[in-house]
Amino acid sequence: MEPAESWDADDKLSGQFTKLNVDAPVFVPSFMSPPGQPAPGSGSLPDSQDILDKESPLSETNNNGEPPADWECVNADDSSSPSRENPSPEEGISPEEEIAPKPKKEKKRVEEGPRKQHLNLVFIGHVDAGKSTLGGQLLYLTGMVDKRTLEKYEREAKEKNRESWYLSWALDTNQEERDKGKTVECGRAYFETDNKHFTLLDAPGHRSFVPNMIGGACQADIAVLVISARKGEFETGFERGGQTREHAMLAKTAGVKHLVVLINKMDDSTVNWSETRFNECRDKLLPYLKKCGFNPKTEVVFMPCSGLNGAGLKDPVSSSECPWYSGPAFLPYIDDLKPIERYLDGPFIMPVVDKYKDMGTVCYGKVESGMCDRSDQLLLMPNRKIVEVLQLWNDEDEVQQVKSGENVKVKLKGVEEEEVSAGFVLCDIEKPCKVAKIFDAQVVILEHKSIICSGYSAVLHIHAAVEEVSVKAIICLVDRKTNEKGQMKPRFVKQDQAAIMRLETAGVVCVEPFKLFPQMGRFTLRDEGRTIAIGKVLRVVE
Repeated sequence: MEPAESWDADDKLSGQFTKLNVDAPVFVPSFMSPPGQPAPGSGSLPDSQDILDKESPLSETNNNGEPPADWECVNADDSSSPSRENPSPEEGISPEEEIAPKPKKEKKRVEEGPRKQHLNLVFIGHVDAGKSTLGGQLLYLTGMVDKRTLEKYEREAKEKNRESWYLSWALDTNQEERDKGKTVECGRAYFETDNKHFTLLDAPGHRSFVPNMIGGACQADIAVLVISARKGEFETGFERGGQTREHAMLAKTAGVKHLVVLINKMDDSTVNWSETRFNECRDKLLPYLKKCGFNPKTEVVFMPCSGLNGAGLKDPVSSSECPWYSGPAFLPYIDDLKPIERYLDGPFIMPVVDKYKDMGTVCYGKVESGMCDRSDQLLLMPNRKIVEVLQLWNDEDEVQQVKSGENVKVKLKGVEEEEVSAGFVLCDIEKPCKVAKIFDAQVVILEHKSIICSGYSAVLHIHAAVEEVSVKAIICLVDRKTNEKGQMKPRFVKQDQAAIMRLETAGVVCVEPFKLFPQMGRFTLRDEGRTIAIGKVLRVVE
């Protein structure tokens, strides 16, 4: 029989070992410790085991044989739960998750000095309507392009016998665009008015580059539909197959809230600021815009202007030239628009529109929801890569924080440029966006010669992502007037019909149900260079 002193020594030894047991939540200093708890090491081993049984979150799993009801559904706000603060190895947390930051309840850091309200403006319309020239003129009138630069452009354009194109060179920067006089990429610039900061997106008008136009329209809050009043040009753009129709429909599908229709080239010799011509263009356009879903009373406004000499842009057109128009000029009008509601309190979401390499990977796009600070950690979906924010730019200005609605550039650490594609989404680590390969959607067929049945494939444009998609099944038809679902399962759908379909993409895309987050739930289907359908995501299947 061992002497009693050795038992005491064993007790002390076990107490010291218990102190070393980092896995036991009870011994980690925590505000959750019960008030009447004995000092570690003073009690006998069975007592400390009892405490462990009460305190350890794992004891629930061990006793019942199954995890508690809220095990998976840990609330994002519940950052004070001890199981998240002191994760134990038994919980199976990977090293990446361990270093993931705790969710922030609110962003307190605010940029020094007042920041103007940010609006994104996209110029759309038929080829040669004067979109880039209008954009260049706006940059000059707001002081973003100086007179010397424009004179240099004018000299260079004159040498190529293209003197009327010089203003568009402020936005069409590459040589191919300047030689042909056609915008290919979606041009980007910015300008400021008294109350607002605008990001200007110059979409290409040519039918071959409509995918680039969709990429620009998905970032916009306001669309400016540019119409050429010159005889013959308006008719070409508006007749079936013209880009005026398609661009107006795509802008509405992309979620544009407000449409300004600029009737351009009013100073042309075939027009001479004619009220008859202005009214003719307006009366032909209005029924179509109404059909697209724009409210003519609150969401659409028509203005006459001239992009080449700047009349009607900054100051109203002189009454000697245009006595019949008494409305505001373009810049004062957009400056006085009501603020657009932003999702500031939601989790951070930014679809990547494009990327490039510059001492790290730089992605740019429009912040759709939430806020982000420098040195925050984000999740790049759909490849689930944790990245760190090194720098942030709001257009060209470096900032500490970006907010919903701003058009930004983000420099990332932890990902190579080759690993990022347009359509990827930067989002909150705690609340990542959904990814899908199969989803149910309500689709409206706009224009398609033959029928559409299971197995049909097209190109899906959803936010900035472009992916091949096929129809897996047609679930039911939907009455477009009453929105009632049909009882029979149809074998096919044809033009002007609406249906609920199950769609399958070739790769994984980031989507959200339209009800929860409209910006990532609306899409366009294109085939053979034409927009054939628009739709909204109802449910993510897998």
